[in-house]
Amino acid sequence: QVQLVESGGQLVQTGGSLRLSCAASGPTFSSRVMGWFRQAPGKEREFVAGISRSGGSTMYADSVKGRFTISRDNAKKTVALQMNNLKPEDTAVYYCAAKWPSVLNGTYDYWGQGTQVTVSS
Repeated sequence: QVQLVESGGQLVQTGGSLRLSCAASGPTFSSRVMGWFRQAPGKEREFVAGISRSGGSTMYADSVKGRFTISRDNAKKTVALQMNNLKPEDTAVYYCAAKWPSVLNGTYDYWGQGTQVTVSS
């Protein structure tokens, strides 16, 4: 089992930056692929970024490439999402997720409760 708790979401202006963090519990964090997803009002949840167990491989949605960076610290059992040049369309609830090793996008097994990011225009 993996428990995930996100933090860092807040209101920010267009062009601003935020850093989301996800703290994980359980002994298997370093064995898990980790990801970030988001869900905007009235829309389906979508993949944002994923990172391999070692952190050596990452994947991003086209909409965030070049603006967002995912990273992890296996010693601290945390995964972060650095978001730069934020746009109003980035407004959503952001979720941290975990799964056993497989493709970096696709289906994830464990989810946090989400943190709200609002980008004002």
